[in-house]
Amino acid sequence: MMEALSLITSIPNLPLFFAAFLLVYLIAYFIIFRNWKPMLRPEAASCAISFSHGTPAVFLAAAAILSDPDRSFHSRNTPFQGLVLDFSVAYFLMDLCHYLIFYPSDLLFIGHHLATLFVFLTCRYVVCHGAYAILVLLVLAEVTSFCQNTWTLAAARKSDSQFAAKLYEFLSPPFYALYSVVRGFAGPLFMYQMFVSFLSGAADTVIPRWMWISWIVVILTAISVSILWVFNLWVDLYRQKTLKSGDKKSR
Repeated sequence: MMEALSLITSIPNLPLFFAAFLLVYLIAYFIIFRNWKPMLRPEAASCAISFSHGTPAVFLAAAAILSDPDRSFHSRNTPFQGLVLDFSVAYFLMDLCHYLIFYPSDLLFIGHHLATLFVFLTCRYVVCHGAYAILVLLVLAEVTSFCQNTWTLAAARKSDSQFAAKLYEFLSPPFYALYSVVRGFAGPLFMYQMFVSFLSGAADTVIPRWMWISWIVVILTAISVSILWVFNLWVDLYRQKTLKSGDKKSR
Protein backbone atom coordinates (compact mmCIF):
# COMPACT_ATOMS: atom_id res chain seq x y z
CA MET A 1 0.00 0.00 0.00
CA MET A 2 2.77 2.43 0.94
CA GLU A 3 4.66 1.57 -2.26
CA ALA A 4 1.59 2.29 -4.37
CA LEU A 5 1.05 5.60 -2.58
CA SER A 6 4.70 6.52 -3.07
CA LEU A 7 4.42 5.72 -6.78
CA ILE A 8 1.34 7.95 -7.16
CA THR A 9 2.94 10.87 -5.34
CA SER A 10 6.06 10.56 -7.52
CA ILE A 11 4.06 10.95 -10.75
CA PRO A 12 4.23 14.53 -12.09
CA ASN A 13 1.00 16.52 -11.73
CA LEU A 14 0.35 17.07 -15.44
CA PRO A 15 0.12 13.44 -16.64
CA LEU A 16 -1.78 12.51 -13.47
CA PHE A 17 -4.38 15.21 -14.05
CA PHE A 18 -4.62 14.34 -17.74
CA ALA A 19 -5.27 10.68 -16.88
CA ALA A 20 -8.01 11.78 -14.47
CA PHE A 21 -9.74 13.92 -17.11
CA LEU A 22 -9.41 11.11 -19.65
CA LEU A 23 -11.07 8.72 -17.19
CA VAL A 24 -13.92 11.18 -16.56
CA TYR A 25 -14.38 11.61 -20.32
CA LEU A 26 -14.52 7.85 -20.96
CA ILE A 27 -16.95 7.25 -18.08
CA ALA A 28 -19.19 10.05 -19.36
CA TYR A 29 -19.07 8.89 -22.97
CA PHE A 30 -19.51 5.15 -22.43
CA ILE A 31 -21.60 5.04 -19.22
CA ILE A 32 -23.30 8.27 -18.13
CA PHE A 33 -24.43 9.38 -21.60
CA ARG A 34 -24.53 5.96 -23.27
CA ASN A 35 -28.27 6.32 -24.04
CA TRP A 36 -27.90 9.73 -25.69
CA LYS A 37 -27.87 10.07 -29.46
CA PRO A 38 -24.40 9.29 -30.90
CA MET A 39 -24.03 12.82 -32.26
CA LEU A 40 -24.64 14.31 -28.78
CA ARG A 41 -22.43 12.01 -26.70
CA PRO A 42 -19.07 13.68 -27.51
CA GLU A 43 -20.37 17.14 -26.56
CA ALA A 44 -21.91 15.74 -23.38
CA ALA A 45 -18.65 14.02 -22.45
CA SER A 46 -16.81 17.30 -23.06
CA CYS A 47 -19.23 19.01 -20.68
CA ALA A 48 -18.48 16.32 -18.10
CA ILE A 49 -14.76 17.09 -18.05
CA SER A 50 -15.58 20.79 -18.04
CA PHE A 51 -17.73 20.21 -14.93
CA SER A 52 -14.75 18.40 -13.40
CA HIS A 53 -12.43 21.29 -14.19
CA GLY A 54 -14.41 24.53 -14.00
CA THR A 55 -15.69 24.91 -10.44
CA PRO A 56 -12.71 23.13 -8.81
CA ALA A 57 -10.39 25.40 -10.82
CA VAL A 58 -12.14 28.48 -9.44
CA PHE A 59 -11.60 27.42 -5.83
CA LEU A 60 -8.09 26.08 -6.42
CA ALA A 61 -7.01 29.22 -8.29
CA ALA A 62 -8.53 31.52 -5.65
CA ALA A 63 -6.78 29.59 -2.88
CA ALA A 64 -3.47 29.65 -4.77
CA ILE A 65 -3.75 33.40 -5.29
CA LEU A 66 -4.69 34.20 -1.69
CA SER A 67 -1.97 31.94 -0.27
CA ASP A 68 0.75 34.04 -1.91
CA PRO A 69 1.47 37.15 0.22
CA ASP A 70 3.85 38.54 -2.43
CA ARG A 71 1.44 38.26 -5.34
CA SER A 72 1.76 40.71 -8.20
CA PHE A 73 1.46 40.66 -11.97
CA HIS A 74 5.10 39.58 -12.28
CA SER A 75 5.67 37.64 -9.05
CA ARG A 76 7.33 34.22 -9.11
CA ASN A 77 4.91 31.31 -9.35
CA THR A 78 4.41 29.37 -6.13
CA PRO A 79 4.27 25.53 -6.14
CA PHE A 80 0.53 25.71 -5.43
CA GLN A 81 0.01 28.04 -8.38
CA GLY A 82 2.04 25.68 -10.55
CA LEU A 83 -0.21 22.79 -9.51
CA VAL A 84 -3.33 24.74 -10.51
CA LEU A 85 -1.78 25.61 -13.87
CA ASP A 86 -1.00 21.92 -14.43
CA PHE A 87 -4.61 21.07 -13.56
CA SER A 88 -5.93 23.47 -16.19
CA VAL A 89 -3.33 22.51 -18.80
CA ALA A 90 -4.39 18.87 -18.43
CA TYR A 91 -8.04 19.82 -18.95
CA PHE A 92 -7.35 21.89 -22.07
CA LEU A 93 -5.14 19.13 -23.51
CA MET A 94 -7.92 16.58 -22.96
CA ASP A 95 -10.58 18.83 -24.47
CA LEU A 96 -8.25 19.62 -27.38
CA CYS A 97 -7.97 15.88 -28.08
CA HIS A 98 -11.76 15.72 -27.99
CA TYR A 99 -12.06 18.44 -30.64
CA LEU A 100 -9.32 16.99 -32.83
CA ILE A 101 -11.06 13.60 -32.83
CA PHE A 102 -14.73 14.56 -33.09
CA TYR A 103 -14.74 18.13 -34.46
CA PRO A 104 -11.50 18.63 -36.41
CA SER A 105 -13.09 21.36 -38.54
CA ASP A 106 -13.98 23.50 -35.50
CA LEU A 107 -10.94 25.72 -35.93
CA LEU A 108 -12.24 28.40 -33.54
CA PHE A 109 -12.25 26.12 -30.49
CA ILE A 110 -9.06 24.34 -31.53
CA GLY A 111 -7.34 27.70 -31.95
CA HIS A 112 -8.71 28.89 -28.60
CA HIS A 113 -7.37 25.82 -26.80
CA LEU A 114 -3.95 26.04 -28.48
CA ALA A 115 -3.64 29.74 -27.60
CA THR A 116 -4.73 29.11 -24.02
CA LEU A 117 -2.22 26.28 -23.70
CA PHE A 118 0.52 28.57 -25.01
CA VAL A 119 -0.22 31.10 -22.25
CA PHE A 120 -0.50 28.50 -19.49
CA LEU A 121 2.55 26.48 -20.52
CA THR A 122 4.85 29.48 -20.99
CA CYS A 123 3.74 30.89 -17.65
CA ARG A 124 4.22 27.54 -15.93
CA TYR A 125 7.35 26.13 -17.55
CA VAL A 126 9.19 28.89 -19.44
CA VAL A 127 9.16 32.09 -17.38
CA CYS A 128 7.79 30.67 -14.08
CA HIS A 129 6.32 34.09 -13.29
CA GLY A 130 2.95 35.79 -13.78
CA ALA A 131 0.67 33.03 -12.48
CA TYR A 132 -1.24 35.55 -10.35
CA ALA A 133 -2.58 37.31 -13.47
CA ILE A 134 -3.29 34.07 -15.32
CA LEU A 135 -5.11 32.51 -12.36
CA VAL A 136 -7.30 35.57 -11.79
CA LEU A 137 -8.31 35.35 -15.44
CA LEU A 138 -8.90 31.61 -14.97
CA VAL A 139 -11.29 32.36 -12.10
CA LEU A 140 -13.17 34.87 -14.25
CA ALA A 141 -13.31 32.43 -17.16
CA GLU A 142 -14.48 29.43 -15.13
CA VAL A 143 -16.85 31.05 -12.64
CA THR A 144 -19.64 30.69 -15.23
CA SER A 145 -18.67 27.16 -16.32
CA PHE A 146 -21.13 25.21 -14.15
CA CYS A 147 -24.05 27.25 -15.43
CA GLN A 148 -22.73 27.16 -18.99
CA ASN A 149 -22.28 23.38 -19.03
CA THR A 150 -25.75 22.82 -17.59
CA TRP A 151 -27.16 25.23 -20.20
CA THR A 152 -25.22 23.44 -22.97
CA LEU A 153 -26.54 20.01 -21.97
CA ALA A 154 -30.08 21.37 -21.74
CA ALA A 155 -29.71 22.97 -25.19
CA ALA A 156 -28.56 19.64 -26.64
CA ARG A 157 -31.70 17.86 -25.42
CA LYS A 158 -34.32 20.62 -25.59
CA SER A 159 -35.80 19.28 -28.84
CA ASP A 160 -36.65 15.86 -27.37
CA SER A 161 -37.05 16.58 -23.65
CA GLN A 162 -39.63 18.90 -22.13
CA PHE A 163 -37.60 19.17 -18.93
CA ALA A 164 -34.47 20.11 -20.88
CA ALA A 165 -36.43 22.71 -22.87
CA LYS A 166 -37.79 24.30 -19.69
CA LEU A 167 -34.37 24.22 -18.03
CA TYR A 168 -32.79 25.84 -21.09
CA GLU A 169 -35.42 28.58 -21.12
CA PHE A 170 -35.05 29.14 -17.36
CA LEU A 171 -31.23 29.28 -17.39
CA SER A 172 -30.71 31.40 -20.49
CA PRO A 173 -31.36 34.94 -19.11
CA PRO A 174 -29.38 34.59 -15.83
CA PHE A 175 -26.55 32.74 -17.56
CA TYR A 176 -26.30 35.38 -20.29
CA ALA A 177 -26.37 38.14 -17.64
CA LEU A 178 -23.64 36.58 -15.49
CA TYR A 179 -21.51 35.80 -18.54
CA SER A 180 -21.94 39.38 -19.81
CA VAL A 181 -20.83 40.89 -16.49
CA VAL A 182 -17.81 38.61 -16.13
CA ARG A 183 -16.61 38.61 -19.75
CA GLY A 184 -17.84 42.08 -20.69
CA PHE A 185 -16.76 44.08 -17.62
CA ALA A 186 -14.66 42.22 -15.03
CA GLY A 187 -12.43 40.49 -17.59
CA PRO A 188 -11.58 43.59 -19.65
CA LEU A 189 -11.00 45.65 -16.48
CA PHE A 190 -8.51 43.16 -15.08
CA MET A 191 -6.82 42.76 -18.46
CA TYR A 192 -6.36 46.55 -18.60
CA GLN A 193 -4.72 46.52 -15.15
CA MET A 194 -2.50 43.66 -16.29
CA PHE A 195 -1.52 45.54 -19.45
CA VAL A 196 -0.69 48.73 -17.54
CA SER A 197 1.48 46.80 -15.10
CA PHE A 198 3.39 45.03 -17.88
CA LEU A 199 3.69 48.20 -19.95
CA SER A 200 5.39 49.94 -17.02
CA GLY A 201 8.33 47.58 -17.48
CA ALA A 202 7.98 46.04 -14.02
CA ALA A 203 7.92 42.52 -15.47
CA ASP A 204 10.57 42.93 -18.18
CA THR A 205 13.32 41.30 -16.13
CA VAL A 206 11.33 38.08 -15.59
CA ILE A 207 8.83 37.97 -18.48
CA PRO A 208 10.14 38.90 -21.95
CA ARG A 209 8.19 41.72 -23.55
CA TRP A 210 7.27 39.63 -26.60
CA MET A 211 5.79 36.99 -24.30
CA TRP A 212 3.55 39.23 -22.21
CA ILE A 213 2.44 41.01 -25.39
CA SER A 214 1.44 37.62 -26.83
CA TRP A 215 -0.45 36.88 -23.59
CA ILE A 216 -2.35 40.15 -23.91
CA VAL A 217 -3.20 39.42 -27.55
CA VAL A 218 -4.54 35.96 -26.66
CA ILE A 219 -6.57 37.32 -23.73
CA LEU A 220 -7.94 40.25 -25.73
CA THR A 221 -8.97 37.93 -28.57
CA ALA A 222 -10.64 35.48 -26.19
CA ILE A 223 -12.57 38.25 -24.44
CA SER A 224 -13.64 39.79 -27.76
CA VAL A 225 -14.91 36.45 -29.09
CA SER A 226 -16.74 35.81 -25.81
CA ILE A 227 -18.45 39.21 -25.95
CA LEU A 228 -19.51 38.61 -29.56
CA TRP A 229 -20.81 35.14 -28.65
CA VAL A 230 -22.95 36.32 -25.73
CA PHE A 231 -24.17 39.33 -27.75
CA ASN A 232 -25.48 36.95 -30.41
CA LEU A 233 -27.17 34.89 -27.68
CA TRP A 234 -28.93 38.02 -26.35
CA VAL A 235 -30.08 38.87 -29.89
CA ASP A 236 -31.41 35.34 -30.38
CA LEU A 237 -33.20 35.45 -27.02
CA TYR A 238 -34.80 38.78 -27.92
CA ARG A 239 -35.99 37.35 -31.24
CA GLN A 240 -37.51 34.32 -29.52
CA LYS A 241 -39.32 36.51 -26.98
CA THR A 242 -40.58 38.78 -29.78
CA LEU A 243 -41.89 35.81 -31.78
CA LYS A 244 -43.68 34.37 -28.74
CA SER A 245 -45.20 37.74 -27.96
CA GLY A 246 -46.37 38.07 -31.57
CA ASP A 247 -47.91 34.60 -31.51
CA LYS A 248 -49.85 35.41 -28.34
CA LYS A 249 -51.19 38.65 -29.81
CA SER A 250 -52.28 36.91 -33.04
CA ARG A 251 -54.33 34.46 -31.02
